[in-house]
Amino acid sequence: MKVCVNGRSVELTNATSTKAAYALRHELGLCDVRIGCGEGYCGACTVLVDGKPTTSCDLPLWALEDKNITTVRGLGSPERPHAVQSAFVEEQAGQCGYCLSGILVTSAALLDTGRPLTEGEIRAALDRHLCRCGAHGRMVKAVLRAQATLREQA
Repeated sequence: MKVCVNGRSVELTNATSTKAAYALRHELGLCDVRIGCGEGYCGACTVLVDGKPTTSCDLPLWALEDKNITTVRGLGSPERPHAVQSAFVEEQAGQCGYCLSGILVTSAALLDTGRPLTEGEIRAALDRHLCRCGAHGRMVKAVLRAQATLREQA
């Protein structure tokens, strides 16, 4: 089965009944796809499927066929990070970091809408992501910072 992951076409050979997160982690070695609850409730496994935040631990692999998948690794590089990645570092918005992959891709998708976002809209968009460290306030500030950066660059 062919998928495009982080801009690269790849072939996945796992059974299509395998959950997407497990195939991405174990077959492609994408350790940035985290598995938390394993039931799609915590958001740690969120990836972008054709630009839409999607939990992958409860998603059958067959649902990814011919789709474009973006993990947090695909947002940017250490040399050229995505604005949201830079903002999270600048705001020190992560502590243990386990939930950050899903939060970062969801934030990037939110910013990709290009419309001005309020703090309340950001909080609502990130509400499904559980973070036991309690860094939610800093995460919202980071998304607002990234939004401002992207506006300056436009």
